[in-house]
Amino acid sequence: MPRGQHPTPLRWMGGPDGRLQLLDQTELPGRVVRLDCRHPREVRAAIRRLAVRGAPLIGIAAAYGVVLAARHPGFVRETTRLASARPTAVNLAAAVARMLALDTRDSALLLAEARAIHREDEEACRAIGRLSFPLLRGAVLTHCNAGALATGGPGTALAGVYEALRRGRRVRVFADETRPLLQGARLTAWELDRAGADVTVLVDGAAAALLASGRVGCVFTGADRIAANGDVANKIGTRAVALAAHDAGIPFYVAAPLTTFDPKTRTGASIRIEERAETEVLGAGTRATAPKGVRAWNPAFDVTPARLVTALICERGVLRPPFGSAIAAVTGRR
Repeated sequence: MPRGQHPTPLRWMGGPDGRLQLLDQTELPGRVVRLDCRHPREVRAAIRRLAVRGAPLIGIAAAYGVVLAARHPGFVRETTRLASARPTAVNLAAAVARMLALDTRDSALLLAEARAIHREDEEACRAIGRLSFPLLRGAVLTHCNAGALATGGPGTALAGVYEALRRGRRVRVFADETRPLLQGARLTAWELDRAGADVTVLVDGAAAALLASGRVGCVFTGADRIAANGDVANKIGTRAVALAAHDAGIPFYVAAPLTTFDPKTRTGASIRIEERAETEVLGAGTRATAPKGVRAWNPAFDVTPARLVTALICERGVLRPPFGSAIAAVTGRR
């Protein structure tokens, strides 16, 4: 893909009888590999192994997965498996539920709805970018990857950066490497570098020192689920960044589309946190980095309490505390 263009992490190829093509993000930045999915189990496997990832994007992928499921036996079984592929991100189950609400197995109707979900997320990301741009102050610190590789558009946490680049303003971004799978070093740095941004990678453990140094003016992260009170589930390590930002007096912003808000979940304490394989922590690639027999604890996410969040940015506005009433207003749940 040409430099200066947003990467295309997924696309539907053909008509109702077509296929879903995914950019295999496990291969980045070394190789650009695309996967052709013709069965919902292939989409589910790609979601599980993080070939496709990011809360908004896995919702979109699952919606297209329902289109594939409609042409195979075991429609209910396959869609149920899709919805449970990863438990923390609310977008996934919500997208599948929206598809099933059509109460049809007509591939043309399902494809139209999946494309609508995809288009709506792209529009939401662009709106988030416009709202985030005025909040940029100096250099930006971000954690994990919440850019064009994680959404149907220019991202959530990175949408403001892309908006700045579109307006001719160069922004420096510090990207936590984000252990154990290095989504910051591998993905955020890759897409920002291609876009022409000034990007610097740092180990997760250096974030607090960077924030204390005064070299960063704001923090932007995405989210996988936002509870009704404003508690935020995001990639493991986010809470530590929020605590360090709070201590340094630096604003901590969370950007996410409304599909990531979960008003049915009262607080972050009720969010189910996915735990992944120990091998992701105990090695790097095929090489072991810990002694044989040592155990690992590998939660994929943590919860940042609302008290550490300066503002939540969605397509309908910049929400500020108290978050409970602000979230109720934009989601229509009181």
